[in-house]
This record gives sequence, structure tokens and C-alpha cells, in this order.
Amino acid sequence: MKTLRSSHAAGLLLCAFFLPLVLSLEPITIPPELKSAVLKIAVNATPCSVTCGVGIKLEQLCDVTGAGERRNCTLQRSPCLANWMCGLLHLTVSVGKPLQLTCLASDVVGLATGAYRYKWRLAPGLITTNKLLFKPFSASDPVLSFSTAKEADAGTYQCDVQKLKNFQVVKRVYFGIRVIQDDLDFDKSLTWEQKLAANKQGGSTKNSSQEEVQNQQHTWQGKSLGLYWVGLGSGVVGGVLVSLVAVWLCKMMLRK
Repeated sequence: MKTLRSSHAAGLLLCAFFLPLVLSLEPITIPPELKSAVLKIAVNATPCSVTCGVGIKLEQLCDVTGAGERRNCTLQRSPCLANWMCGLLHLTVSVGKPLQLTCLASDVVGLATGAYRYKWRLAPGLITTNKLLFKPFSASDPVLSFSTAKEADAGTYQCDVQKLKNFQVVKRVYFGIRVIQDDLDFDKSLTWEQKLAANKQGGSTKNSSQEEVQNQQHTWQGKSLGLYWVGLGSGVVGGVLVSLVAVWLCKMMLRK
């Protein structure tokens, strides 16, 4: 009896082991509706147009049949996401000049209208990314524009791009703005000799530098000519005075 029971148990184990193998060898029947189904699938795509934040990629969409055949392929622009942190951008602008800070490119905004919101913050007068130094700034557009920049506009502007459906931050960028006086012209502060030396060191002389050289030469020529006439006049006057003194001395000696 024990032998019979052992044989029966071994048979059950063998059946349990080989049953999946037998079933796997049976052909699989695909329903006709799946064979005739056509799906629109992105079969190819370009890299994202940006390295951070929200960009655009170009996708090739095709109708793919159950047999793998591609039909009616078209190109479509689609939004894409890269690393959300874009870092700090440094900008310098002169007082009175226009200034524009772009948080999200216009083509991306137009492609995903109403999909994002924009939050601006400002650390006035500082170039920093320390979140404790920022305060809310009243702006809600993807572009921040200043018609004429003022020194009070200097500082760091932070822009966050958030998805409206879940407020996820998909891009953060900082703009470090320096506003300087327009009359701080380095070239104007150089002497003519320094400008000439800089042009020689650079290996090229600009037209403006040539004009300055010519003007300087004319100035020197004018000064030299003036000194010549002054010297000539002084010599003539000196000669006349010496002659008068000599004549006077001769008369004095004759009287004695």
C-alpha cells in the first residue's frame, strides 16, 4: 500500500511539472479584431530642444497595423521635459535701457496654452540663489519686461514654471541683474597712447583708431607750428633788445 501511494504521489508531481509545458506548446489564437486594429504610435522623435525645463521635440506619428505595417505618417511638435533646475543667468544692462526676462519661450507657451502658471520672486540688490532672501514679486506672465531699467531693478529674479493640474515645478531659473551707468565707458578712459598700444597688441587697427591717430598727429603738428612761431618771435624780439642795449652802451662810452 505504501508503494502504491508513493507511486501515485510521484505521478501527480510529474503531471504538475509537465502540464505547463504541454499547454505552452498549444497555438495561441489572436482575435480577428486585434489583427485588423490600427494604432497611432510615435515611431521616431528628435531630442528635446532644451537641456532644462520645458522644450519642444518633433515626433513622427504613424498608423501601425497588427502586422507592423506603418501608414499615414506625420510630423508633430510635442512638449518635452528636461532637468527642472536651469541655474543662474547673469545679465548686465545700462540705466535707461529696456530689459526683458524670458522664463519660458514663446513657441513652448503657444504649444501648451493654459498648461502652466508662472511665479516670480525677487532678491532685491543681490546676486544669490538663497531662498531665504527672496520675496514674492507681482508678475504672472512668462516674460518680465522693463521699458527702462533703473538701479533699483538690480537683483536676482526667480521664475518657477508649474503645471496647472498638479502644481509640479517643471522649471526654475534665476536671473542675476546688474544695472550700471551708461557713461562708464572703458575706452573713453584710456589715453591715446594706451589705445594705440592696445591696437598694436591686438594685431589690427580699426578705422576709428586710425582717425584718432590722424587727429592726434594734426594736433601735434599744430602745437609744433605754434611753438615754432613763438620761438621765432622771441628770437627776433631778443635780437632787437640786444641791439638796442649795445647801441646804448656805445653812446654812453662815447660821452665819457
